[in-house]
Amino acid sequence: MDTKKKKVIGEVENSQEIRVSPFPDEVLERVLSFVKSRKDRSAVSLVCKDWYTAERWSRTHVFIGNCYSVSPEIVARRFPKVRSLTIKGKPRFSDFNLLPPNWGADIDSWLAVFASAYPFLEELRLKRMTVSDESLEYLARSFPGFKALSLVSCDGFSTNGLASIASYCRNLVELDIQENAIDDLGGSWLSCFPESFTSLEVLNFANINSEVNFDALERLVARCKSLKVLKVNKNVSLEQLQMLLARVPHLTELGTGSFSQDHMVPADAQLETVFSKCKNLSTLSGLWAVSSLFLPVLYPACSHLSFLNLSYAPLQSTELAKFLPHCHLLRRLWVLDTVEDKGLKAVGSSCPLLEELRVFPANPFDDEVMDGGDNGVTEIGFVAVSEGCPKLHYVLYFCRQMTNAAVATVVRNCPNFTHFRLCIMNMSEPDYLTEEPMDEAFGAVVKTCPKLQRLAVSGLLTDRAFEYIGSYAKNLEALSVAFAGSSDKGMKSVLEGCPKLRKLEIRDSPFGDVALLSGLDRYETMRSLWMSDCNVSMNGCRILARKRPRLNVEVIREDESDDTQAKKVYVYRSVAGPRRDAPPFVLKL
Repeated sequence: MDTKKKKVIGEVENSQEIRVSPFPDEVLERVLSFVKSRKDRSAVSLVCKDWYTAERWSRTHVFIGNCYSVSPEIVARRFPKVRSLTIKGKPRFSDFNLLPPNWGADIDSWLAVFASAYPFLEELRLKRMTVSDESLEYLARSFPGFKALSLVSCDGFSTNGLASIASYCRNLVELDIQENAIDDLGGSWLSCFPESFTSLEVLNFANINSEVNFDALERLVARCKSLKVLKVNKNVSLEQLQMLLARVPHLTELGTGSFSQDHMVPADAQLETVFSKCKNLSTLSGLWAVSSLFLPVLYPACSHLSFLNLSYAPLQSTELAKFLPHCHLLRRLWVLDTVEDKGLKAVGSSCPLLEELRVFPANPFDDEVMDGGDNGVTEIGFVAVSEGCPKLHYVLYFCRQMTNAAVATVVRNCPNFTHFRLCIMNMSEPDYLTEEPMDEAFGAVVKTCPKLQRLAVSGLLTDRAFEYIGSYAKNLEALSVAFAGSSDKGMKSVLEGCPKLRKLEIRDSPFGDVALLSGLDRYETMRSLWMSDCNVSMNGCRILARKRPRLNVEVIREDESDDTQAKKVYVYRSVAGPRRDAPPFVLKL
């Protein structure tokens, strides 16, 4: 919200004379419909009763950051005209298999309420939720005007559920399936779209592994003249991709599937011609089984790219160096660490507009320590990117070694970081040159980057690093900590010093009850706290639950006979009270 908006709202809030909105309800609702930011809308609803009512009736999209923070019944009462919902379920650390199966976050209870409250629902976007095939069929049959389904990191369903969506959602515009734990029963679900179906604009099944019914896919693509996003899986061959692109040269986002074919001539003129017609392409991803022989055919389509996702393509530095000069407008880049420091130097020299960089490990479970030789990336590549990309403000960087000086140089070159996630994969690794803790590195980050919102720390860290965070990270909203810290004092510094903190995630760190209870005055203003394999006791959790009864304090017990240690603790605010679907291994305090 800009300064002028804040001033107007503040004047209304502070006035003792304004009791009734000077605008008719219809006018105010119409005006508020142009306010898209959920934070701004929440601020607007606090101005006065009339604005609260107008915001309530004009809200068509609702974001729920924790499915247990509110009940579907409360949402339906609060916002009667919702057409689009985004719901997040399990804590983020569930991505690391830290949650047992059947923990919860099931979508069924939400769908049951929404079917009667929102028969006009058009969009549902779920992340880390449990979704069954029956849920998807119920969804498809209950909402006749349904248009968009996005499932990210969800589980519990199979391609049979997708077949229900294809069969019954006659107005579907978007089907986006990303990184889900899906029971893959084959590609026949694509043939379930009716032959009269033509509305699809977004289709992403890149992470479904089964063979594709290509005839059905080709017919579908040919019918959907407004298709803008197409991301296919690795079973779609280059020859098939060429046939698809000939049907939809106007794509803005493309996931290529397998980009390797033994029987095709490397310099395939037809394929290059097809890509040269993709003038609107802004996002390119996929490239599952990439062959450097075929990369040149992509060059004509790269001139307008703003996002290049190579996180499944084990490119070498020379291949990346040849690719990047064709991507003049690149702002987001995801790569594997197979590009090494030489590849990142090419990023620094070729991508002056880059704003986001993510470097993933090709072999995350390889315990061999890399020393900057033939594998992986180091501080050298990190610094090189920062020197050539002054607009960089988002980084996720997996590496085996780092230095305090290098991180200080990176943030000095790019002081506008909002997201800084440095993952040193060797646990409790110090600065490998000086053997000092990595405290000064993260101290430099929070001192130099006042806009910082999200931070992930790693390496050998003492309380000093957390004291820096508490003292300087005044806009920090999310902090992830793993294998770091030296005493309760560190966590206490963060909770007392970061007024905007919403999410705190901690694993395998020495924080105990004193640290946990130091947040008594903070947790009700935060979205959630996750602590696993720390030094928290059941007694500490019970004290927290007793002193803050409006919080949900849950202990996930793998050994139910242990009534002393709380190995996994999840604390979150909720207006719905304790959840009703907790399995036996979740103890609600």
